[in-house]
Amino acid sequence: MTLEIDILTLFPAMFAGPLTESIPGRIQEQGLASVRVHDLREWGIGRHRSVDDAPYGGGAGMILRPEPAAAAIDAVRRPDSLTILLDPIGEVFRQARAVDLAARSHLIFLCPRYEGVDERIRTLVDLELSIGDYVLTGGELPALVVIDAVIRLLPGAIEAASVADESFSAGLLEYPQYTRPAVFRGMGVPAILTSGDHGAVERWRREQSVERTRSRRPDLGPED
Repeated sequence: MTLEIDILTLFPAMFAGPLTESIPGRIQEQGLASVRVHDLREWGIGRHRSVDDAPYGGGAGMILRPEPAAAAIDAVRRPDSLTILLDPIGEVFRQARAVDLAARSHLIFLCPRYEGVDERIRTLVDLELSIGDYVLTGGELPALVVIDAVIRLLPGAIEAASVADESFSAGLLEYPQYTRPAVFRGMGVPAILTSGDHGAVERWRREQSVERTRSRRPDLGPED
């Protein structure tokens, strides 16, 4: 099954490079995902295709109007769609949510700009996501982050073992890894990794993951 993605944005060109290079590009070439980018101004109002207006009650900046957002969503939405608004007040995006989205058949990403969205736009979406406690100039970069995290989880996208062992896959950060040379600037590779004892290596990796998580991300709460 191909995961279909529609992106609604005022800046379609922001998606061209990141989605056509490296693993995201290969995933699309293989037919595992299909990404379509739409210019929100196609549904803008009047001769100038306006999509924003000043907020009622005053205040700085402009607000995304509900009519263009609604028209754009209606144009691409279907019964199996999940519509996502990228917004700083949304649910913080985590790996578990990425796994959930990778199992869907159709995702719609609405990327706002300016000072935010008309509150009524929130009634048009199924989910609001934030990639962290900071504010960006728009929803395009968060959408790219979410899409990249999601499509790499699709079956056949990358080696299954890579997904199973990486950070957050089991509520833990990934264990330390090493490659050649055996010694770099006086720092060697832990002897256990070259011992040939696969059981001992797995136990060491688990212990390192738990310790790294406890020291760097105690909020993840690794189990013993």
